[in-house]
Amino acid sequence: MKPPLSAAARAPLMSLDDALDRLLAQVEPLRRIESVSTFEADGRVLAADLVAALQVPPQDNASMDGYALKASDVSHVGAVLRVTQRVPAGAAPHALEPGTAARIFTGAQIPAGADTVVMQEETEAVGGDFHAVRFHGVPGVGQWIRRAGEDVTRGTVVLPGGERLSPASLGLAASIGCARLDVVARPRVALFSTGDELVMPGDVEPKAMPAGAIYNSNRFFLRALLHRLGCEVSDLGIVPDRREATVAALKSAADHHDLILTSGGVSVGEEDHIKPAVEQLGALDLWQIAMKPGKPFAHGTVRRDAGAGDGCRPGLSFHRSAGQPGVQLHHLPAAGAAVFAALAGRARDCFEDHRASGPFLAAKGRQTPRIPARAAQCGRRTGSVHQPEFRRSHLCGLGRRRGGQPDGDDHCPW
Repeated sequence: MKPPLSAAARAPLMSLDDALDRLLAQVEPLRRIESVSTFEADGRVLAADLVAALQVPPQDNASMDGYALKASDVSHVGAVLRVTQRVPAGAAPHALEPGTAARIFTGAQIPAGADTVVMQEETEAVGGDFHAVRFHGVPGVGQWIRRAGEDVTRGTVVLPGGERLSPASLGLAASIGCARLDVVARPRVALFSTGDELVMPGDVEPKAMPAGAIYNSNRFFLRALLHRLGCEVSDLGIVPDRREATVAALKSAADHHDLILTSGGVSVGEEDHIKPAVEQLGALDLWQIAMKPGKPFAHGTVRRDAGAGDGCRPGLSFHRSAGQPGVQLHHLPAAGAAVFAALAGRARDCFEDHRASGPFLAAKGRQTPRIPARAAQCGRRTGSVHQPEFRRSHLCGLGRRRGGQPDGDDHCPW
């Protein structure tokens, strides 16, 4: 057996910044486009700029219930004008007769010849009806009028391509007449765990757990994270700690997926089979990230011809291997989430605030980014943990950081 390398002989740890830069530089955005109903587009990524074909509002309209008139017709307090028409929202008004007013409601089109609106509270009906109206003040030109194109001008980009659509985005798209939207296809992700020690909750009661067994909590965490990030997930379950089983799982995952995400099996032990299996089917980079927990990180490609089919989009790979497009493989959830955003053609806004920010943990002279976690044994947030690799912990935030603190929402908006 070879003696362990000394600290001086080991390769230096890669910073999280450098890892993300190297990882994202190799991402090619998905080119598959889908047309979906605007009702169903929440959370999807817009494939191209959305340009307004009309202006909003389409005509000048009233922003208050009241009376539309020409301001110069009311020159003094107490002036009375005859009411000649009633204009509800959606109606086409007639041109305003000189020296008259139109009863108008919020959102209704301003009649031609009117240049102001007086709100109802500043008037009173004359004779108990609305055939004439008295004004309690002298109005100014243009008051309580929303101008045509005030919200959206024809020909302008109302939503940029690459934006993750929110409920407000859908309302804006509908306001310019879009019943359907072109969006980037969801990333197709194959997920599996490796390890003979893994047991699924529900299969074995806690009191009956065999020696050395642990529950597969990562499967629940990663699957939920992938769904939250808008991915289509194929859960391939738990793969035994055997090289042939790992190779078979990778071959299966290579078909009809854009990315493979695994948990476990990328360290340097004899039972860690991901590295030789991926190298057999493609190529692998095994990085040591200056981050605790999460230092081991594997990224690479699996050849499409490693599987049985060819249903994946050509050209989607971080690397090319033997002229064949590949399937990405990641082992770090935070980096994977940034990659999903890049796959959809979006900037890495989700993780920009994580880069070289927040508290740091001194470890043998290095500054190592610290991920907020809770100590499992006592259920409290850890303070200064000098050897986090020897403590069991739960990640408690992968969202944006503000001033070095998690924002309390682990949802990555993209």
